[in-house]
Amino acid sequence: MHTIIPVAGFGTRLRPHTYTIPKVLLSVAGKPILAHILDDLLASGMTSATIVVGYLGDAVQEFMRGRYPDLPVHFIEQKEPQGLGHAIWIAREDIPANGDPFLIALGDTIFEADLKAMLQGKTSAIGVYTVEDPRRFGVVEAENGFATKLVEKPEQPKSNLMISGPYFFRNPRLLRECLDELVANDKRTKNEYQLTDALQMMIERGEKFAVFPLKGWYDCGKPETLLSTNRVLLDRGSHSRPRTRTVIHEPVFIDDTADIEDAIVGPYAAIGAESIVRNAIVRDSIVGNQVRVESVLLDGSILGDNASVIGQFRHINAGDSSEIDLR
Repeated sequence: MHTIIPVAGFGTRLRPHTYTIPKVLLSVAGKPILAHILDDLLASGMTSATIVVGYLGDAVQEFMRGRYPDLPVHFIEQKEPQGLGHAIWIAREDIPANGDPFLIALGDTIFEADLKAMLQGKTSAIGVYTVEDPRRFGVVEAENGFATKLVEKPEQPKSNLMISGPYFFRNPRLLRECLDELVANDKRTKNEYQLTDALQMMIERGEKFAVFPLKGWYDCGKPETLLSTNRVLLDRGSHSRPRTRTVIHEPVFIDDTADIEDAIVGPYAAIGAESIVRNAIVRDSIVGNQVRVESVLLDGSILGDNASVIGQFRHINAGDSSEIDLR
């Protein structure tokens, strides 16, 4: 099963982390976002991939060569961000010309689904997830289990079904035809070429898309959602070994090469490779690789690779009407 994975976004809401690393390589629950997605796809039968890169694309290519050396991958550069529809359009030569089914999976959100069930369906399918406010997403209107209308970021949505991906296509030729028409006619929504619009064109031409509910959809686009996704994934699997004079409150991920001593770690802490934690409390936080944390309390924090946070715990015995300035 061939899969196209667009990963060209800037990740502006996750700055300063994404100034130096693409969003899809940010770590959550012990491994990069993209690795979570790829591992699920490989377990479901993916045999090759096209990855559409952009900002800091060289880092994505280096990561793929190092972590997935046996996976056939073709990299395509999206030089100018013009929407998800445009990202898939520039990869159109990799849409199977022989009519074989294929997948599109978004590279910046982690999903939980029975992909094998989706792939065994007799029609194309769209992954959906129910949200309270779908106005910033593509929205699916459905009837009897099939999509009847797709609308990108509607101001007054008629459904709470968000288009979350993955997308499964049994008619790749029609997808390519609709993408070509979208770009040729310069049909944009919110000033971008939207994949949603191409899929709506396919529906209008008779293509059936089954609505495929996801068991879980985990946003990684903002610091607060990255941390909430970290909590969810750690609940699904914890990893640590005993440490010297350290209390560990599961669930956590602590890389085996991390050096932890005189610390309290967890719950919901992820600590990367070769990091050092001394005389510190780390909870509900993501700590990258080769980070130094000493004499501080980290709570709800994200530290990128090679960061250093060193503080000082204080004991204070203050009387009435005291005024203390710890600057």
